[in-house]
Amino acid sequence: MRAARLIRMALLIQSNPGLTAAALARELEVSERTVIRDAQALQEAGVPVRSERGRVGGYFLAAGYRTRLTTLRPGEAETLFLSGVPSALQDLGLSDAAETARLKLTATLLPSVRRAAESSVRRFHLDAPAWFREPAAPDLLPELARAVWADRPVELSYARPGRDGAPPTAVARVVEPYGLVLKAGTWYVVARVPGAREDRDGGWRTYRVDRITALAAAGTEDPFVRDPAFDLAAHWEARSLAFARALLRTTVTVRLTGRGLRRLPAVVDGAAVADALASASAPDPAGLVTLDLPVESEDVAFDQLARLDADVEVLAPARLRARFRERAAALSALYGADSAEVEPAESGPEAAAPEEGAARR
Repeated sequence: MRAARLIRMALLIQSNPGLTAAALARELEVSERTVIRDAQALQEAGVPVRSERGRVGGYFLAAGYRTRLTTLRPGEAETLFLSGVPSALQDLGLSDAAETARLKLTATLLPSVRRAAESSVRRFHLDAPAWFREPAAPDLLPELARAVWADRPVELSYARPGRDGAPPTAVARVVEPYGLVLKAGTWYVVARVPGAREDRDGGWRTYRVDRITALAAAGTEDPFVRDPAFDLAAHWEARSLAFARALLRTTVTVRLTGRGLRRLPAVVDGAAVADALASASAPDPAGLVTLDLPVESEDVAFDQLARLDADVEVLAPARLRARFRERAAALSALYGADSAEVEPAESGPEAAAPEEGAARR
């Protein structure tokens, strides 16, 4: 473990000169004291690591020194060859460049490592698009990707969806495109509106790329200055969670069996489950748990909770409880009114034999 950490530390210092002990400690998930000891160990092993104090201080390698620790091991090569999504690269217009890079990398690998990399490609495939939908790359995606790479502000025209069946509204806006995200086959661009940085969300906006109807340069050739603290993955995760919670505008109170509680994550939103479990009561003597469940609407709750059958009882609101009572009465009338009872099938090898014989005939 320590040997791998020392190698990683040397590579981090080589690729990011001036990293502080605190920054290295965060990257390596160790204490600053361990970083200091590891730096001494690297020096003793002949790696010319030096530390500098002051405002622009940190850890550096001697001028001109390059580590020779960059040879890939088989497991690392396997991981690297799994890191791309072919369909996404094609959408972005990068499939040719990615194939060329893959060939160049393959040519530099040792034969044993090359076999490991090729083996991973034969065993794993990443398929990003969702089911039951024909994947289609938005026409403006490659041009937008070039703007993202170049940190170039753009003016985009966007078809904002209307509410309650209203037609879309055309919106024109100058934005700084920070990154692209592929979610279940749909592309999104995360951008910042320069004039809205002081609003409550810092001017950040997310647009579906297939709703962008036009794209043009913003009138300046100068790139925008990226916020160095911006983390695309963390931003997307936080905004996705906030969006999911914003949809949960209603609360229903339910009582669940143990089986219903286990099945709940399969029928409702994950954010709703997390919030509901925080309010869950202790199981009663019958093993039933009562909780308040955030839902998008009573209609959505009815469709979702109906999948739990008798493992859930809606306690409130009364209107939703009445809908389940009506559903139960309708099902009872449908299945209980038939006077011709179906004989239960006999079990055991004696009952199975005639049917098997009939099947053979």
